[in-house]
Amino acid sequence: MNNKPILAAALLMMMAGAASAQQQTSATGCDAKAQRLQHQLEHARAHGNTNRAAGLEKALYDVNTNCTDQGLRAEREAKIRDKQQKVDERRRELAEAQADGRPEKISKKQQKLTKAQDDLRKAQAELDK
Repeated sequence: MNNKPILAAALLMMMAGAASAQQQTSATGCDAKAQRLQHQLEHARAHGNTNRAAGLEKALYDVNTNCTDQGLRAEREAKIRDKQQKVDERRRELAEAQADGRPEKISKKQQKLTKAQDDLRKAQAELDK
């Protein structure tokens, strides 16, 4: 049995997938946001999720008609400022707990600080996408 046609087809599919992934990662700002929504929309349609598809179609329409790269960046910068304020607040709470010297309270406040720092890092990573 000759497997060359199957292997060739598989290779072409992999190359097409890699090209699509490269195209998605090279876009930034509103273009990247629209591409992510389009991908989610295709997935929702493929799985028969009509309610999700309808919501994604509206979101995609809104992005295509209202999104600007400057506006999107400003939103993301505001989100980073909010996350930074949360980190600062969690640091103050941890310092207060440490001053009280209660280990269980310190542990709880440390966990909250760690989560706030993770949220901040995620928001910062989104800035240039």
